[in-house]
Amino acid sequence: MNQFKATVNATEYPPQLKHKTIFAAYNSLEPGEAMLLINDHDPVPLRFQFEAMHPGGFTWEYIEQGPEMFQVKIGKN
Repeated sequence: MNQFKATVNATEYPPQLKHKTIFAAYNSLEPGEAMLLINDHDPVPLRFQFEAMHPGGFTWEYIEQGPEMFQVKIGKN
């Protein structure tokens, strides 16, 4: 079984759609499910946005931390 319900490769989207696409994938998760985010830079601003919008409602685990690729497992509590 795949440990991720969704995978979002943010490098495939124009800047104006990245966060919208990521949050749409997150919102489709059920509690206990996770998604994989792939990006070409550390998505720290996105994490701050998650903290503001979903305080205590998500998990954030780096699978790969650069320098060229970042992979983050984002789970829904």
